[in-house]
Amino acid sequence: MINRVISAAVLAAMPLIATAESVTSAGAAELRVLDKLSGQVTDLTVPTGDTEEVGNLRIRLNDCRYPINNPSGDAYVSMVVSYRDNPEPAFQGWMIASAPALNAMDHPRYDVWVLRCITS
Repeated sequence: MINRVISAAVLAAMPLIATAESVTSAGAAELRVLDKLSGQVTDLTVPTGDTEEVGNLRIRLNDCRYPINNPSGDAYVSMVVSYRDNPEPAFQGWMIASAPALNAMDHPRYDVWVLRCITS
């Protein structure tokens, strides 16, 4: 009896199981940088493979991926953030536009987050 209940629960949950989303790379990404000391907000368009500077930061965009079936749906960005005078990364990894806190840059002065991929 218990096995039947468990089997029924598993079958009922099957539509909720996540599936992989097909993505493709964009040529650039739009990022937002907040200087927490001055309150200044800067929006940057960074081409893939390029580095942009804002304040004391250098931001290198490695890749910006977006869902093939929904280009405005989300953005997944691989980037490296470092200081101008120090090549050691302050942040290195992937950020997701819809969940910036999932892998946030932990910095006392700056916040950097992804707004979207530039697809055109």
